[in-house]
Order: sequence, then structure tokens, then C-alpha cells
Amino acid sequence: MNQNFDRESLRQRLGRMEQLASIRRAVLDDGKGRGMRVIDIRNASGLALTVYPDKGLDLGPADFEGLPLTWMTPNGPVAPAFYDPEGFEWLRTWSGGLLTSCGLLNVGGPCETAEGRQGLHGRADHIPAEEVSTRAGWQDDGRYLLEVTGRIAHTKVFGEKLVVTRAIRAYLGEPAVEIVDRTENAGFATLPLMQLYHMNFGWPLVGETTEIVAKPHETTPQNDYCRDNLADWSRFSAPVPGFAEQVFYHDIPADEDGFCRATLANRGTGLSVTVAFRKAELPYLVQWKMSGQGEYVCGLEPANCVPEGQPAVAGKGILRHIEPGQVVETAIRVSVSRR
Repeated sequence: MNQNFDRESLRQRLGRMEQLASIRRAVLDDGKGRGMRVIDIRNASGLALTVYPDKGLDLGPADFEGLPLTWMTPNGPVAPAFYDPEGFEWLRTWSGGLLTSCGLLNVGGPCETAEGRQGLHGRADHIPAEEVSTRAGWQDDGRYLLEVTGRIAHTKVFGEKLVVTRAIRAYLGEPAVEIVDRTENAGFATLPLMQLYHMNFGWPLVGETTEIVAKPHETTPQNDYCRDNLADWSRFSAPVPGFAEQVFYHDIPADEDGFCRATLANRGTGLSVTVAFRKAELPYLVQWKMSGQGEYVCGLEPANCVPEGQPAVAGKGILRHIEPGQVVETAIRVSVSRR
């Protein structure tokens, strides 16, 4: 399409902007996701994605020019009422998709902490958002914005009072989405703050001709098994029966704008996705490599910790905290291209 997105030119050619770009709100009516709110965004760039307000304003399926970008779990969309916080039961209600928020008190395996028992990857993905709103309109800079906002209250009586205000933004004609979180400690005690943005990319983006590209950097394997496979961290094979997951921690240098960048590039299809994240708040890129049958996925996961559970992270001396009244802002941009 010859993309002439000048405001006056479009005004003469369209009956409504939804003809070109839209935010559509709906409710699912079947299966384990019945009753869940969904918000679909399309912005005339070839990019289309779904927001799950009832799962922490996380992002579900996304595609570009009709090609899926993300891996979806066999669970499908699952309403938060089914969430079981014990042990590894998170795996029964995890939907996959473009973004799963992990935290805010635990990232990694189940553990006991001063804040109580924590399940796998915490509660963030299973908390319905409040004050969810959508807007679409021309901005002062001449761009047309499509935005979803809301608040996620990670709270407990006699416990944590963490409030995340999330904004998801896409602009007309730009094949990218931005996620900006402002996390506030609204309570009166210092708390651990663990944040990991679990982005799940799948076939056909991920395949035998796909490689992860980034600036030269240090890569740390999670364990001895991953160390044995360190030489192949950036490449992928066809699905492997009985494949055991591998996890690598990447310390990517920031560019001049303070953002780190990693790209999943498929030279066979020409499709690529770049994840950019601000290093000051999210110093790690966790890579989850899972090349199993049916579970064929690459996770690129900006984080302020490693996914080993709160006690282990504290033992490494890298556990971050948030003070009463403090606000921590994180920023991530996912952009897509096809040559």
C-alpha cells in the first residue's frame, strides 16, 4: 500500500479512521477464556495484536502481514478465575503470546519469601486491570496514536501495595508496539521488585533459518546443561523430540539512547522482530530456548533480575527493591520488519 498518512489527505479519503486503523473491544464467549475482555489493535502497518485486560493488560497473539509472530500455549486464553498460585500450576493458565508479565515479588520457580509463599513467576499475569481505557487520535507531532491504558493492583491486606500503570501504544503506519509501565510502591514498607517481560516468539518467525542478532556482549548460561549448549544459543533447529529447555542471560550494551536491542531475524522469510528495552531499569535479557515438539518457542525477556526465584536472586546480590512512594518506569518497544 502507498502509505500516505497525512491527516488532511486521509480526511478526504476515509469515512472513519477505523477504515484504516482501529481499537476494537470485545468479550470472549467460549472455553476457559469465557468472559475475558480482549482489545484488538490494528494500525495499517501490517501489525495486528490482541491485549488481555483481564490478564494484567498483557499481550496475546500478534501477527504481521498475516504471519503469526508469537507462540501460543496449548491452554489458549484462560480467565484469571482459573489461576492457581501453588507450585508450578501457573503453567496450566499461561496463554503465551507477545507479552506475559512475570513478578512482581517473584520471577522463577516456587519459593518461600518474607512476603509469603510464591508460585512460579508470580501473580502479575493473572490480575485483571482496572480503569482500562482506549483512545485513538492525532497527536501534536502529526502521528495518529492508538493507546490502551489501565492499572494493575498487586496488593494484599497486611502485605504489598504495588500498583502498575501500563500504557500500550501503537502509531498509524508504524509496525511497532510500545509498552510503558510505571510501578509505584503505594505502601509504607520497602519491597522486593522483580520484573520480567516474557515475550514468546514462535513459528514461522522462529525456524531453522532464524538467528538472534545483537551487539557483541557477555552471555551467561543458567546451568551446566546450558553451558554445554552455549555455542548454539543464537541458532535454532527443527523441533526436537524430548528437547530440554535452555536459558541464557545476555548483558547487551545500550545504544546512545539508553536502550538495548536484540533481533530475531529469519533470513529465509525475511521476517524479523527487534526487542528494545531501557537498560537502566531492565539490565538483563533472558533468553528462553525451547525447541520441543509443539513447544517450539524462543522467549526474549527483558528483566531486572534472573528467573531463579527471589531467594536465589537475593543470594546473588542482584535483587532490586522499591521504596515507599517510589515509582519505577520501564519502557519496551517491539518492532517488526520484512525485507
